[in-house]
Amino acid sequence: MSLEEFWDEWRNPSPLVHVQTSGSTGTPKPMLVEKRCMEASARITCRFLGLHEGDTALLCMPLDYIAGKMMVVRALTCGLRLLTVEPDGHPLAMLTTPVDFAAMVPLQVWNTLQVPAERERLTAIRHLIIGGGAIDDALAAELATLPMTSVWSTYGMTETLSHIALRRLSGPDRSDWYTPLEGVSVSVTADSCLVIDAPAVHDGLLVTNDIAVLDGQRFRIVGRKDNVICSGGLKIQAEEVERLLRPLLTVPFIVTKAPDQRLGQQVVLLLEQGDVQAAQTVCRRVLPRYWCPRRIVSVERLPMTATGKPARKDAERLASVCN
Repeated sequence: MSLEEFWDEWRNPSPLVHVQTSGSTGTPKPMLVEKRCMEASARITCRFLGLHEGDTALLCMPLDYIAGKMMVVRALTCGLRLLTVEPDGHPLAMLTTPVDFAAMVPLQVWNTLQVPAERERLTAIRHLIIGGGAIDDALAAELATLPMTSVWSTYGMTETLSHIALRRLSGPDRSDWYTPLEGVSVSVTADSCLVIDAPAVHDGLLVTNDIAVLDGQRFRIVGRKDNVICSGGLKIQAEEVERLLRPLLTVPFIVTKAPDQRLGQQVVLLLEQGDVQAAQTVCRRVLPRYWCPRRIVSVERLPMTATGKPARKDAERLASVCN
């Protein structure tokens, strides 16, 4: 979708806007969301970050998804000056105008940090929010060293019209805990799934599939309920296995599951053109015995969504057929 097409949709008489989910846990799904709720979300974010009319906002993500649409809505609702660049892996490559506010995915941030000129432009951004995927420990550690005090990881989803909580990644107040934004409260179900109450942006309670730990109203995400691997009576969180392997594996990978006649489900490690034997050695060294993959499979290309997240359902299907 182009910016002109979104503006046309925003200005038409309908109170609703078309969006689609990212597809990280299945096929992307179309949704209709209310414009008034998008405006409310925009105001909440701008108040939290202290953004004011005339500040510059950078649009560098696709307008097919909620993250891109919300950058435009924040500009329209709060009087920000919108700059646009192509939504590619190096959004700051050709940028010369100072930026007050930007939103990026982790891959864009990582790519930017590899190029000295782009890295310098990144550090000049007053407020940077990062969403759309997990921020690994190495990226978080590097961001913590930058001379920036307002870098945030976002938590949210299409249904909440972008983020409903932030955690600081830079400065002395950086944290592993997400803090809900104004008007948002959270709780957990009996099976530890996060429940969101955000009346300004979502009608009714939203029960997520994200397994969370609470500290008052702050929370940490452990992983997704549908990414739990039930193997031989043990519940293994795929994201926790990935977290332990991430500093040591040098190729892209996904931890997933496949049916197992004896165990019910087995842990499977998919490598993108990787050395199976070397990965097996790493797994045996760093993982608890029962977390070690029963199979390690090297594939030509890992299944990913259009927004760069692991396509978990596709990974499961791939693991099931690669015996």
